[in-house]
Amino acid sequence: MNDSFFEVPELRLSDRSIKPKQSVFIFGIVNCTPDSFYEKSRCMDNAVEKALSMIEAGADVIDIGGESTRPGSAYISEEEEISRVIPVVRELRKKTGCPISIDTRKPAVMARALDEGADILNDISAMTDGGEEMADLVSDRKIPVILMHKRGNPDIMQLNTAYDDVLAETGNFFRERVRFAVNHGIDCDKIIIDAGIGFGKDLVSNSRLILGSADLLESIPSEMRPVHVMMALSRKSCIGQMTGREVNDRLAGTLAANLIALEHGATMLRVHDVAETRDMLCVYSALKKF
Repeated sequence: MNDSFFEVPELRLSDRSIKPKQSVFIFGIVNCTPDSFYEKSRCMDNAVEKALSMIEAGADVIDIGGESTRPGSAYISEEEEISRVIPVVRELRKKTGCPISIDTRKPAVMARALDEGADILNDISAMTDGGEEMADLVSDRKIPVILMHKRGNPDIMQLNTAYDDVLAETGNFFRERVRFAVNHGIDCDKIIIDAGIGFGKDLVSNSRLILGSADLLESIPSEMRPVHVMMALSRKSCIGQMTGREVNDRLAGTLAANLIALEHGATMLRVHDVAETRDMLCVYSALKKF
């Protein structure tokens, strides 16, 4: 069990540091897409209102994405992604100072979002797609970056889900990507790692990664070790496999899995259901005091 549950480090943004409202950071998911796997999370027409309601419910960060990365999905153009994301960032920033994370692989999209007031990059490619251009952008703007592990692109990633040792392979990946980031001037305490639950992984691999946040951190040399691990498993297929539930009925399973992940070292949760996640954290925090 993670004995430092109540000592989650601050997250340093470009202009300030933030602490979680509850025990760990909650990232509220705002999908500006027509084809996300969870239909209720699609908010092409009411994204700003959705985000504001999540902030009211307890979100520490709003994570906005304009390109679906569900299994089987196809990537979209830079222009289409900009048209979906930038108006939302612009309007949301007028209404709140809550940090905004942008779920993108594309440097041009991220640069535009930063100009409109975004604060964090959430990159499912771990800056492999954007390369040095993306790394230099993150370094120059002094923002945090979430580096996610995946195998293959979303359209084919579930065709190859076997691992000899998923923790070792994922750990090796993070060592390389964290070194790449640090070598481009990104401070290690601004690097967040995300094991990529459901991205080219089967149930066994997902389960081991949910239990392995601390192991993933330990796999990175201490001199460049990040301080935050994100767990993003909200309503995903592995929860359905564990419970036998369809996506609309996976809330209880998600809450249980998130709690287990926190006890094994995760410090950030990316979720569709902010209020319920907040309540789970409130109860857990209260009971841990006794």
